[in-house]
Amino acid sequence: MAEKVLMKGNEAIAEAAIRAGCQCFFGYPITPQNELIEYMARELPKAGGTFLQCESEIGAINMVFGASSAGVRAMTSSSSPGISLKQEGISYIAGAQLPAVIVNIVRCGPGLGGILPSQSDYFQSTRSGGHGDYRLLVLAPNSVQELADLTVLAFEKADEYRNPVMILGDGILGQMMEPVVLPEVTSSKVDKPWATTGKGDRSQCNLVSSLFLNPEELEQHNLLLQSKYKKMKEQDTRWESYLTEDAEIIIVAYGSAARLSMAAVNMARQQGLKVGLIRPITLFPFPEQPIREAAEKGTPFLAVELSTGQMVEDVRLSVEGRSPVYFYGRCGGVVPDPKEILEQLILRLRSQEGLKKGTKGGAA
Repeated sequence: MAEKVLMKGNEAIAEAAIRAGCQCFFGYPITPQNELIEYMARELPKAGGTFLQCESEIGAINMVFGASSAGVRAMTSSSSPGISLKQEGISYIAGAQLPAVIVNIVRCGPGLGGILPSQSDYFQSTRSGGHGDYRLLVLAPNSVQELADLTVLAFEKADEYRNPVMILGDGILGQMMEPVVLPEVTSSKVDKPWATTGKGDRSQCNLVSSLFLNPEELEQHNLLLQSKYKKMKEQDTRWESYLTEDAEIIIVAYGSAARLSMAAVNMARQQGLKVGLIRPITLFPFPEQPIREAAEKGTPFLAVELSTGQMVEDVRLSVEGRSPVYFYGRCGGVVPDPKEILEQLILRLRSQEGLKKGTKGGAA
């Protein structure tokens, strides 16, 4: 029988990573993700892995580069300012086509900001926060169970695409405790003929690099990366739709904001309001298809975020002007009550009625 336990979100990520075959973890403490590092420091060596608290976030991400080059499953975690420091290394890892798992339990910024929940790192995560024309596969869990499940998936997809995968959470998810069915222990022995494990029987040594001085060669490398991102869009775009079939307005929200929004949708339905929810599970690739299909019917959208509005731009790009897109966000670590979101839904529905009667303005 599967093992079900009560765990904190940060700890569930760590345990799932160990069970997924994470062999090396490199990190540096920062709130609100410290329990993850503490768990790894205590448990990873017992499983035969290597834990190292590095001198800095920059050191940690570059150690991930080295370990991944040698063919092992490697991981790091941090919170917003720490992820900013890792960006150069993440760019190099993407450029060198190395698999790695990076966890960001977001705090609110900019700068040092605060340790409270936020989703203000959406742009940084989905638009390649470092230099160069690269992307990460970005996973957005909304429960402790998904934190565990998507951690396993992250290791699998990192190896499949030879690309870093980011798990984007926030302080609510990292700190909350919920029952979780832990994944089975899996093997980390994935065939990696490109790894720098010594020449062995090969006639040529393997070389891991992102340096291409010949412009034509660099262009071909960049086009190869783009073909990989296109494949991600075709094969690994994930989302959840909830009560969208007859919806007269659809909320788009991810992570903890989606949990709050689902409560608001249920409250709206109890009042007879036809409201639905689309929850992106991958932020890159973004689930354009279900949003575009609803937009073609003229259904308006309300993007709900713990930021001043970042994901809403991807919603607008998906809608392509076919229907109104509204936004509601709280920031600075302030988390909206579902009643607040319900009030926004009612306000937007009245606005739509006004539009139909020709008495009110359009999208905010």
